[in-house]
Amino acid sequence: MANVGDKMATRDAYGEFLKKYGNDHQEVVVLDADLSGSTKTKKFGDAYPDRFFNMGIAEQNLMGTAAGLAASGKIVFASSFAMFATGRAYEIIRNSIASTKLNVKICATHSGITVGEDGASHQTFEDISLMRGLPNMRVVVPADANSATKILRNAVITDGPFYIRLGRSSIPVIYDEQVDIEIGKANMVRDGRKATVIACGIMVGAALDAAEKLAEKGTDIRVIDMHTIKPLDTEIIEKAVLETGAIVTAEEHSIIGGLGSAIAEYTSQNCPVRMTFVGQHDTFGESGKPAELLEKYKMTADNIVSAVNGLMV
Repeated sequence: MANVGDKMATRDAYGEFLKKYGNDHQEVVVLDADLSGSTKTKKFGDAYPDRFFNMGIAEQNLMGTAAGLAASGKIVFASSFAMFATGRAYEIIRNSIASTKLNVKICATHSGITVGEDGASHQTFEDISLMRGLPNMRVVVPADANSATKILRNAVITDGPFYIRLGRSSIPVIYDEQVDIEIGKANMVRDGRKATVIACGIMVGAALDAAEKLAEKGTDIRVIDMHTIKPLDTEIIEKAVLETGAIVTAEEHSIIGGLGSAIAEYTSQNCPVRMTFVGQHDTFGESGKPAELLEKYKMTADNIVSAVNGLMV
């Protein structure tokens, strides 16, 4: 666990969790696609080599083997980069894991634009959309290292498939170690009445920064960490609509099919509200420094400020 204000990547929290949890739980096995140094599953592999399997650059085989192990009673963590875990292995995830409700936790790292210098081939903005569309699949995006640890702990004791989206870059820790994170229950991390920003992943920290900037100008906004994209916390959404009357969604993902789409789908049918979206706008990425890419593709605190101000007009 990390202290508030520290910086730590959620993939690092994942590696630490596996190493600690695996010590007392012999039923846990971990599979990786020849990227264990990057996904941090190597920590588990070094500690428990008899329960770690490097499946090579063969993501479909990785997911098929994960399904078989889960059908044999194991709790399986399957990891690769988000682009490859969801893109190369989609059919296997669909037919062998989601449809059978098997106990496989797909923990994908290196998601979104902050993959950085690896470029467009490795940056995925479609993975939440792909996984959200699968019946039986829970989709979770931690905001920081401490929430990632709690989400992983909750996922491992919850039977059935999960897609847990983790990041490459070190990001500020916003939650303390005692944070209460419940799958399917969003966290309001700042209250306000003028508008609500609903964010996930690294954009929760950006939303809190935006809230500070807006507060300096007299605009008091609410910030919600919607860490669980599926199942969606509809109660907190309806409350935000009723009490603030405007919603900005913020995600390091395409605005098509991700968090923003999920909320718009719900509100359009149940509680219509003024909305706008911060995220990847139907484009591929490119190689560059993560901070520069976030700025170029308009996924910063300043972009959230502009989105909120636009709804206030």
